[in-house]
Amino acid sequence: MAHDTTHRSPAPTIARVAVTLTVNGVDHRLDLDPRVTLLDALRDGLGLTGTKKGCDQGACGACTVMADGKRVLSCLTLAAQCEGRAITTVEGLAADGVLHPVQEAFVRHDAFQCGYCTSGQIMSAVCLLAEGRAGSDAEIREFMSGNLCRCGAYPNIVKAIREVRDRMGTGDRDA
Repeated sequence: MAHDTTHRSPAPTIARVAVTLTVNGVDHRLDLDPRVTLLDALRDGLGLTGTKKGCDQGACGACTVMADGKRVLSCLTLAAQCEGRAITTVEGLAADGVLHPVQEAFVRHDAFQCGYCTSGQIMSAVCLLAEGRAGSDAEIREFMSGNLCRCGAYPNIVKAIREVRDRMGTGDRDA
């Protein structure tokens, strides 16, 4: 058996980039590989583990956060792309120890079982309500369809969103 005598070059070094992320109202300066996703920067770089890594392919919604008030899948978003944007994670929703109304409604309606998808569901629900897309239950289900729940808590998730929608006094109502 012949030995491979070809010379292999070492893997090229990837230059790191300095990125300042504004997360939950606080600026964080990170030195990152430019290929690092926002999800990994949040979890590994900042220790914010409320955002979950589900499929790591953008198909389940467990990693949903807000960037400038809009839903983004943090597993598909590079951290470096988020410089200058206001990032909000589930940890940033509560204010002074008081849960966000959507968080309260999820607890009240038992809108979770194992809890793995809950942070992504809550972040999407907050955005859905802000977007004014929480009209009928069918619309809620449609606009939440990017967030999967393997446990099947969907009916209670819809009830929680409907409750907050009704309390806010917006959207159509259906039972």
